[in-house]
Amino acid sequence: MPVFDSLFDVEGKTAIVTGASAGLGITFANVLAERGANVVLAARRADRLADVERQITDAGGTTVSVACDVGEPDSVAEMVAAAVDRFGGIDILVNNAGIVADAGPVREKLPHDLFEETIRVNLLGTWYCCRDVAAVMLAAGNGGSIINIASVGGMGGAYEIPPAYQASKAAIINLTRNLAVAWADRGVRVNAIAPGWFWSEMTEAAFNNPLWRARATGGTPMNKIGDPEELSGVLLLLASGAGSYLTGQTIAVDGGASATFGAAPPSPELTELMGKGVPDGLADPIGPDSGS
Repeated sequence: MPVFDSLFDVEGKTAIVTGASAGLGITFANVLAERGANVVLAARRADRLADVERQITDAGGTTVSVACDVGEPDSVAEMVAAAVDRFGGIDILVNNAGIVADAGPVREKLPHDLFEETIRVNLLGTWYCCRDVAAVMLAAGNGGSIINIASVGGMGGAYEIPPAYQASKAAIINLTRNLAVAWADRGVRVNAIAPGWFWSEMTEAAFNNPLWRARATGGTPMNKIGDPEELSGVLLLLASGAGSYLTGQTIAVDGGASATFGAAPPSPELTELMGKGVPDGLADPIGPDSGS
């Protein structure tokens, strides 16, 4: 049996991880389960959740999966109720669910529905989960830790990050501050993690292209793309008693990217690559000579 530092103990705590069917969500769920937390896996893809649940259970962890669309408040309420029914309460929430529905089109041609869909899942979904889980934590009177997954993209403008995604992550950072201030006196801590470029299901296709990979590593002082396991330490810091006096903070885990003045514009080759596969000329900028 592995021995873990008691300062970062989460054994016996109940944690909800949204977006737990893929990518960083699987990493977060595994890290918490390995250290003895009861983990509620939440995501839209029930079949994928079942695979993650089986993986954790086979490794000796305690978990339950609940199909949930965080962008639908009724679905969130049902997921929270299921967590309380199964484990009796909630101690940790990891708001990881997120999408980039607005990726591809240039800003001036971006369909409104794609912008709105990204905001619905990323921002409203985070809010719905924060509100309902905090209500459980506050009623129990035992405190708790809410960890929102933002992005370094929410800390400043970026050429290649879609606008709704970036706006939603900036909003999550300030929502984190607002809720931390509101609930601090009752022991519920609210913090955010802002990852930089990490390997995940969402980014794998891009990073398999040499142009994209060079763009990501070149804009990071450590000259590397992050491994999901490199988020484990800050997750446990915020989830456990080790972070007992931390609230309202956003911690960037980005290889130093947010410490720089900013990245250069993408090369013409990368711009062309970004536009491939985007239908109806939506990736072609509008200008005096564009004819559109």
